[in-house]
Amino acid sequence: MEQSAVSQSEIQCNSCGGQCAFDPAQQDLLCKSCGSLWPLATEDDHKAAEEFPFNPDAPMEEFPGLQGDQIHQCETCGGAVVFTGSALSENCPYCNGPVVLGIEDKAYATMALVPFRVNRDYATHRITDWVSRRIAAPNDLASFAEDGRVASIYAPFWTFDSREAIEYWASYTTGSGDNRRRHHVSGTMDVFFDDLLVPASDHVTPLIRDGILHDFRPEYLRPYRAGYLAGFAAERHTMPVRKGLRLKKQDKDLLIRNKIKKHVGRQNARVDRYRTDTTGIHYRRILLPVWILHYSYRGTAKKVVVSGIDGRTFGERPFSPWKLAAYSAILTALTMALGLIWGATGIL
Repeated sequence: MEQSAVSQSEIQCNSCGGQCAFDPAQQDLLCKSCGSLWPLATEDDHKAAEEFPFNPDAPMEEFPGLQGDQIHQCETCGGAVVFTGSALSENCPYCNGPVVLGIEDKAYATMALVPFRVNRDYATHRITDWVSRRIAAPNDLASFAEDGRVASIYAPFWTFDSREAIEYWASYTTGSGDNRRRHHVSGTMDVFFDDLLVPASDHVTPLIRDGILHDFRPEYLRPYRAGYLAGFAAERHTMPVRKGLRLKKQDKDLLIRNKIKKHVGRQNARVDRYRTDTTGIHYRRILLPVWILHYSYRGTAKKVVVSGIDGRTFGERPFSPWKLAAYSAILTALTMALGLIWGATGIL
């Protein structure tokens, strides 16, 4: 293991020397010992939304990699805090004090982040409410969810801007039966992608991005500071811009196809092929806050995710086969009854 420089002094109380953690309600550091608040806002906060141009002719960024586990001696209790893999912040296993690595000398630097705006209590409330509203859920689902573990994480993302000059070939059908005809069309269009959000980690699943974080707002960004991570886990960025752009291409394809269909203006339009010239690429490396409930229902692992920005909640859940059968029977009976009324009276 190698010794690692850590920004622990930045998150200690200036009054009593106690441990501080970021408070989502106050948006400041809160001392756990004396209750003092220490502001994190600076005059340069507006710079957090700055985007950086990508130069396709620049050489590939070099990433030295992680030299195994990194260890730090806790300055509060002397305990050894181990940073494993891509972990960016941790809690001391002895005194539970937050310890945050300094600017990532072993990874690509985080440019900005959106601090947690939702605290643990509210996230737990949102999870409980989400679980209670699941239709056809097993009766014991709530008890299994209560036994789960709620964790917080700053997840790594890219944001990308780009201009796309698109040339496309598409088709659509008219008529029916023997009169059905397929028409072929082509055209050009310009598309601007603004702050397209792309996960920068294999751990960031579609459940996290598409379920709760698709309404990313750049005005919430703040410059990267260790204080915002104090008390929360975080994962550092470990990939170059070019890989982020390859991941973006996968998401961009679906969006471009939908825009082409809209441009054609036909409901049944199909995109046969297209080509695009991409220019004006700008990017950011950011961290976004997430609460995750990990629970197991009868041996199957599931999770419920809460946005640490606005509390939007989405998750995985089991279904009760008995309830599904009952709902199906009720719907079938209602359909038959409406059909009988329609046939007998002609009211519907």
